[in-house]
Amino acid sequence: MNVLLAMIPAFFWGTTYAVTQLTLPDWPPLLLGMLRALPAGLILLAIHPSLPKRSEWPVLAQLGLLNIGIFLSLIFVMAQTLPSAISGVGMVSTPVFAMLFHWLVSKKRPDKNQLIFGALLIILAWLLFDPDAISLNPIGLLAMLAAIGCIIVGSTITKSLGTRIHWWTVLTWQMIIGGLIMLLVSSLQALFSPEAYLNIIAEVNQLNIIGLVWIILPNTVISYALYVWLLQRMSVVDFTFGGIANPIAGILAGMVLLDESFNTHQYLLMAGMILASLMPQILLVIRRKRDKTSSSRLD
Repeated sequence: MNVLLAMIPAFFWGTTYAVTQLTLPDWPPLLLGMLRALPAGLILLAIHPSLPKRSEWPVLAQLGLLNIGIFLSLIFVMAQTLPSAISGVGMVSTPVFAMLFHWLVSKKRPDKNQLIFGALLIILAWLLFDPDAISLNPIGLLAMLAAIGCIIVGSTITKSLGTRIHWWTVLTWQMIIGGLIMLLVSSLQALFSPEAYLNIIAEVNQLNIIGLVWIILPNTVISYALYVWLLQRMSVVDFTFGGIANPIAGILAGMVLLDESFNTHQYLLMAGMILASLMPQILLVIRRKRDKTSSSRLD
């Protein structure tokens, strides 16, 4: 049941790219990031008020800048420059980059299955993103790589906090701090390049409002609150299975909302990438169940 619930935030997150292209196509990424994070953070604060201790502000500021300010801005750059399906599927390669990062930095050697399926995922991604087969915006691809880097480093910092700061406090205040940072930077951008912001104000319409409500409420408030609640009740490995809904949502939302289409070969490569990202966790669960069964028999 929890795995099915984990698919809800993953699915909402996977719709970000298509919804943004459809409803907010020309809005500056900094502005979109701020409008997603700051209202969501304030709503989360209203749901469960919290106030960090003085010693906790520096690390929350780091997380707010990295996990929210930079990451969300990059997500909206991707949303405006890459097909929804490519964005959703491309982000499933995050575990491979995380594996390499911890191997190099923490000297934590991955197991055989992680290496095999990580290599397979890279090969499939190389084939899918082949410039001779599909034309992709290099800015969007660089934003994807940078966003993956933010996830890895931000997750490492968050994990290092352990039980020192309550998860809800981390979630709420990194949203608020990140939103305030983007508010400052987007204000400076509007000061030096006011045209885009003036056009948005003059031409805001019902479709824009629908898009904003979607990325603030189900996409952020509901999804992140459910994410935190589920992490207290299931392992990260189990939660990973729910993540399959993210690229699937990206593919479906692109097809339905943006009329995106790819050939059969490209869809097979996407499916292969999704499966390769899940296989290490699937094999780990199978191994744990087998060991548990063997242990029960011995008892």
